[in-house]
Amino acid sequence: MLDVRTMSKSFGGLKAVSEASLTVSEGSIVSLIGPNGAGKTTLFALISGFLKPDSGAVTFNGAAITGQRPHQICHKGLVRTFQVVQPFAGLTVRENIAVGAHTRVAGRAAALAAAGEIAQLVGMGAQLDQSAGDLTIAGRKRLELARALATGPKLLLLDEVMAGLNATEIADLVAVVRKIRDSGVTIFLIEHVMQAVMSLSDYTYVLNHGAMIAEGRPSQVTKDPNVIEAYLGHGAAKRLLAMEATADA
Repeated sequence: MLDVRTMSKSFGGLKAVSEASLTVSEGSIVSLIGPNGAGKTTLFALISGFLKPDSGAVTFNGAAITGQRPHQICHKGLVRTFQVVQPFAGLTVRENIAVGAHTRVAGRAAALAAAGEIAQLVGMGAQLDQSAGDLTIAGRKRLELARALATGPKLLLLDEVMAGLNATEIADLVAVVRKIRDSGVTIFLIEHVMQAVMSLSDYTYVLNHGAMIAEGRPSQVTKDPNVIEAYLGHGAAKRLLAMEATADA
């Protein structure tokens, strides 16, 4: 479904993304993890058209989309959310979702009807007529999901949708994301909440200093020495192995 090949992007002398490659298969949930500043959000921006790459290629459903504008990529069915959620605070939840629906349905009545259906999918049916400005952080996260879903995506890129939530809210949103996948939408997510990564992901990529350093099942990559070093610092993998050996002795 999504194929990214040797994608690179620099800002001045900073190499934000360096020859990154990945694949997201239809019907899967794939995660992208890595320390803060690893280049994850930049890679999302390159894939979704918000930044143009210096080199590399993106293919979606067999068609090249490298360098296309975000609205063109959106119309093809690849849609992203953002870390900083900014709903239209003066509009209701229903009206916010309807804004996204206008990209695929004609007329206000049809957009509002579509908004009602999508709100049910993300667990916001009871909040349709509530002002978006009065929502909690968890409510705003769900609204961001709903607005993206309203565009009718085939592939949804989620950028730290669990950030700022407590354990109960994370568990609830994990269930929502799984429900979205089960409805036919493929998911590619950036996430720091490892509980969500381990629970949701079929496959995981790890980015550090702009380069892919590991990939595989979540349970595999979290044990990879390169990943441990990236998160915990130089020598961490060796120290952990020594601690495990001592504990087993």
